[in-house]
Amino acid sequence: MKLSTFYKIYFRHRITKANFILKIYLYISLLFRYLLNLIYFEKKINLDEVSKKKGFLYNENLHYLFEYFNSDKGYKFVDQYPEPFKRRNNNIKVQAHGYSEFYEKYFNHFKEKKINILEIGSFYGNASAAMYFYFKNAKIYGADINPDMFKYTSNRLESFFVNSSSRDSINENIVKKNTSFEIIIEDASHFLKDQILSLFILFKNLSSGGIFIIEEIDFPEKREDMRINQSKPDLKTILHLAQMNEDFNSKYIFQNEKDYFIKNLESITFHRGNFNEIAILKKK
Repeated sequence: MKLSTFYKIYFRHRITKANFILKIYLYISLLFRYLLNLIYFEKKINLDEVSKKKGFLYNENLHYLFEYFNSDKGYKFVDQYPEPFKRRNNNIKVQAHGYSEFYEKYFNHFKEKKINILEIGSFYGNASAAMYFYFKNAKIYGADINPDMFKYTSNRLESFFVNSSSRDSINENIVKKNTSFEIIIEDASHFLKDQILSLFILFKNLSSGGIFIIEEIDFPEKREDMRINQSKPDLKTILHLAQMNEDFNSKYIFQNEKDYFIKNLESITFHRGNFNEIAILKKK
């Protein structure tokens, strides 16, 4: 993890709110804490090598794999969000989102196929690692605003930068590559605007019959910090309107994107995990 990433995740919000004296103290602390955490940053893991020793993972279900690789999409995980130093001796598993049962249902028929999967908001890449073994013929793309955090390597994995709050960034780093995906998972910032941009820009990159998933789709509805200075309606409201064949408008959606979405959408379903909701969309 780069110093700039460490700052953004663990210190930026505190420094932004601090007075001048406290800012100086925090900047000094930042360097010290980064050096302290350096020895606890996890080394890159080559999944191609792991697969040679632990081939049994190819036969496991998503419940098992999400928990094995410590993804919060499963039932339980060790909290991966504190500083590495703070979680160095923590092996206590807590309740996770519990999305794996929904994923298992929708992903099963893709399992043996040669497909492309895009996860926006890959973080450490734990979910990508789980999907590497579940989809043994898939190429998995992990996009994140901090790609240096992605801790896995493989011939079937590719991690790269994208800022999901920026239309230009999504177009430059994903759309222009002209890659079609059978599965797209949006699990990035959860901001109202970002969820809308990701879906409506990338729906054209979703293959026919493909699945588009938006995790924590209820965040902008329930959390004010996910919608500050952003214009309603949120994506959950838009999708409910689309389900009822009612019109919707958003300053973040271009007319051609809206028309394409309506013409090519097959279905929308909502599911509730242990804490939050996800939306699963199928393309015609």
